[in-house]
Amino acid sequence: MPHSVDLFWSFRSPYSYLATRRIVELRKEYDLQVNVRPVYPIAIRTPKFFKDVHPLWIDYLMTDIQRVGDMNGIPISWPRPDPVRMNRQTKEVPAEQPYIHRLTHLGIAAAETGDGLAFLDQVSQLLWNGKVRGWHESDHLAKAAAKAGFDLAHLDGLIENDFDGYDAKVEENQAALEKSGHWGVPTLAYKNEAFFGQDRVEVCLWRMKQDGLATR
Repeated sequence: MPHSVDLFWSFRSPYSYLATRRIVELRKEYDLQVNVRPVYPIAIRTPKFFKDVHPLWIDYLMTDIQRVGDMNGIPISWPRPDPVRMNRQTKEVPAEQPYIHRLTHLGIAAAETGDGLAFLDQVSQLLWNGKVRGWHESDHLAKAAAKAGFDLAHLDGLIENDFDGYDAKVEENQAALEKSGHWGVPTLAYKNEAFFGQDRVEVCLWRMKQDGLATR
């Protein structure tokens, strides 16, 4: 039996994007099952977060994600449009959100019907690698889904008429994330032990190797 690890992940989290390539590599190299569990980003879960955070936090975040990307050879640029609509001056997060619920629910539908990790990988590259402006337009998202082995129209058909059902699944994932011992993303949870952050992927690998994780 393969080792099993839960991946709590957000489409608006730059660190989730930065961690994904390594997690994909681990699954190829090791006898590892990655259970994709998308959650809403902190701006949706805690709308006042960006109003209350220290003023230096955002500047530090932007500096840090760029250098982590550069260090690992991963191109990164903030998505346009932002997956979460937010007033950058007032830090207000309106209730009406045109993108993030669909993306998150698509991630859950992908995980339930196919290779969820491949879907996160391809869609996060579309959003974050800086090659496409207007990722929500034309057939960009459909092409990214196809690269992961999915028909976007089919996934949209699954989620369109069941917002409450998929929203409840997101809430279940968020509850499971906190039960594992953390609240942020990306978090890998192995045997209910949380490993938070793209810089803790190797620590989680070390723990699983202690527990007999084998190469494929």
